Formats: sequence, structure tokens, C-alpha cells
Amino acid sequence: MSWPEGIEARPIDKGDADAWAELLAAKEEVDQEGENYNAQDLVDELEDPHLDPATDTIGLWADGRMIAYGKLHASDTVIDLDRVGTEGTVHPEWRRRGIGTALMPWLMNRAGELHAAKHPEAPGEVTGNRISTNVGAERLFQKFGFEERRYFFDMKRPLDQPVPTAALEGGLRLVPFDTSMDEALRLTHNEVFLDHWGSTPKDADSWKTWFTGARAFRGGMSYVVLDGTTIAAYVLGYEWEADTEVTGSRDLYIGQVGTVKSYRGRGLARVTLAKVLAKAAEAGYQRAGLGVDADNPTGALGLYERLGFSVSSKWVSYGLPL
Repeated sequence: MSWPEGIEARPIDKGDADAWAELLAAKEEVDQEGENYNAQDLVDELEDPHLDPATDTIGLWADGRMIAYGKLHASDTVIDLDRVGTEGTVHPEWRRRGIGTALMPWLMNRAGELHAAKHPEAPGEVTGNRISTNVGAERLFQKFGFEERRYFFDMKRPLDQPVPTAALEGGLRLVPFDTSMDEALRLTHNEVFLDHWGSTPKDADSWKTWFTGARAFRGGMSYVVLDGTTIAAYVLGYEWEADTEVTGSRDLYIGQVGTVKSYRGRGLARVTLAKVLAKAAEAGYQRAGLGVDADNPTGALGLYERLGFSVSSKWVSYGLPL
């Protein structure tokens, strides 16, 4: 792979976390995606047990600064399609110099290698996404033949507004998350999200890394609906300290909302979300946020709007067959 003159390319390691965080902060200042990271957040990403930083990350450097990066995410399980995810950015001061055009083929080639190594028996696709306001990213995806696949909304709700009250019926119980239910919750989550676009089952390592074992996870802001000992629904909350540091607003992010299929239509998600929002307000959070698939089959978008959430940004997911 050839890079523009004066650019050094090498895999990202933990010693690069500060430089990587500086790059992402510069990107956020211009692109306004609502995502902020500190160095420890990025170290956590490099420690993902399913990531090989030596082969699946790349940092581009100039004059001692990281001026671009790329990273891939491969799934261990395939449902319908092997989607190999990509992410990356170019420092705003270095854009329109051909760096993104050079970075994209590296990502595409590595995605093809990962697909061939992990799931050659299934159809494959390299994927990526952009916030709708990033016109430069849109042009880059189009240049390489990517097509729009799906749309997602980020939604927010101020917590100084009243939270609608709701109650459970039929002997169900709403209880705080407890570590004793962790494995049962993982299996329930995998069942719930089988019919969600792009979702694949999470193994124990991924669950611990990105869900209930993540530094951002807030067990005290997470609730589960039980029918006896069976999990019927759940809402998991997270807090990103880097966001608070940058924005000055303490936000609770609703990472997962799920209801087991046989329990849908009974308002369990509404009751659980209302509880989490009320607890977050009591705990001093100022806003709640979440992301939703615009075509979510369970009608989640309408539920969130009825609970006072409104769209803050739109995201576009892209795909290109491998």
C-alpha cells in the first residue's frame, strides 16, 4: 500500500492512545458527531479480545502527530451476512490531500482478508457509517462504490422534564441489575436481537468487554423485568466520562433496550425505561441519550418519542459486497 509522501503508516498500540485521542478530539470539533474519547477509552478498544491491533488497525503519522487512522471489526458469528465493519477519520487539517482515498483501499482489502479467513462460507460485505452532515465522508463512500443500507437516529431527552409513570402487571417484577443475572442476561440479549438488522450473538468475552463489563456500564442505572426468575425485558445504562468532560453535561446513555418476543406488546420496555430515566434524574444526570434503527421492527422509535426523546442526529450505514 502506498501512502502520500511524508506519511508513516503503522499499527496502533497502547502507547499511541494519547495521540489517537487528540486526533478524535480534532475530528469531533469539526464533524460534531457527539462522540468523545479519552486515552483510556481507546486502550479499552485495543484490549478487545476479538481485535488484533497488529493487523486490524492502522495509524497514519506526519511530523510526530497521528493525522488519520483506520480500524476494523469482524464478527465471530454470522446470521445472514458477514458484515466486516470499518471506521476511520482524517484530521481536519489534513483533509482533501488524498489521505482518505488512500486509507479506504487498505480498509477494504483487510476486510476481504478477514472475511476469507473467518467466514468464507457466507456472503460478505464491508461496512461503514457516517453522520448525515459529513458530506466529505459521503463522497468517499460513493467514490468506492458503497451503497446506503440503513439509517439510524441518535436521540436525546433532557431529564429536568417529568418522566411518564407506568406500572407492571401480571406478577412481573422490576428490579435493579445484579451481577448474578449477567449470563442469563447475555443469553436473553442474544435471543432478543436475533431479528434486529446487523446484530450477531455476543459471546462471553464480547459481553464482558462492551456490555456489563465495560468501564462505562452503570449497573445502578440498569433495570430488568423478571417473570419469576425469567428475564422478560431490560434496559442497560452507560456513562462516558469523556463526554461529560467535553460537554459539561452529565448524560446517561441507554445502550440496550430489549424485550423477549413472547412478552412484547405489554409495555415492558416503556415501564423499564421510565424507571431508568427517573433514577437517572435522581442521580443528577442532566440528559439521557440513545441510538435507534429507523426501521426497528419493534416500533422503538415511536416509543422513545412518546417518552420525550427527540432526534439529535441521523446516521447512514453503508455496505459494499466483498
